[in-house]
Amino acid sequence: MPEHGARRGWRDLLRPKASQVVVAVLIGALAFAITIQVSESDDDDYSGVRGDELVELLKSLDVANERLGTQIDDLTTTRNGLLSSTQRSERAENQARKRAEELSILAGTAGATGTGIEVVINDPDKQIDAPALLDAIEELRDAGAEAIAINGVARVVAQTYFLDDDGQIRVGGREIKRPYRIEAIGDSQDLAEAVRFRGGLIDRVDNRGGSATVTEKDKVTITALADVKSPEYARPTS
Repeated sequence: MPEHGARRGWRDLLRPKASQVVVAVLIGALAFAITIQVSESDDDDYSGVRGDELVELLKSLDVANERLGTQIDDLTTTRNGLLSSTQRSERAENQARKRAEELSILAGTAGATGTGIEVVINDPDKQIDAPALLDAIEELRDAGAEAIAINGVARVVAQTYFLDDDGQIRVGGREIKRPYRIEAIGDSQDLAEAVRFRGGLIDRVDNRGGSATVTEKDKVTITALADVKSPEYARPTS
């Protein structure tokens, strides 16, 4: 019985496993591929070329490689220059667009939104005139207001005029009815302080029999636009 078991063990040991068969097949295929590649390489060798011809061939290859390397460097430099130029153009365009947007807000030709305040002036006795309303606007400008509108229809810019007209106030040609609601965009705390300080807008309105309230807001949206007039006499300097 032990002898029979020993013979069976040797047979099991000598019998190839499936994984061994697969490995053998792969090795054989790899050897065959290498043989084919070597044989093909032998067909393209330079054993029949003279030594001086090989030297010239190597020199020509070196020159070609050097020329290609120079061309690659030139093309790389050109590409980098174009990328840099494009980036500079994009930055300049973005800066110009941003500046145009800022100027359009200051000129009143575009809407604006941001933090600010709302001031409501009640004037039951009609004692608030155009100069008093203009003084209120100037105080807000001095406090840093960047965009101002009255009653949502009159955008106030540098060229805007205030005029008393038959018991009403005209702002830039638009009739403003009571109560007056002033919206201003800027630092809400600074703007509110400019209205509340002793002797300021609220006190002056109170002294004329009216009342004024100020509300700080996280978001003020102004959609009113100023009338754009072409200059009659002024021209750009050359």
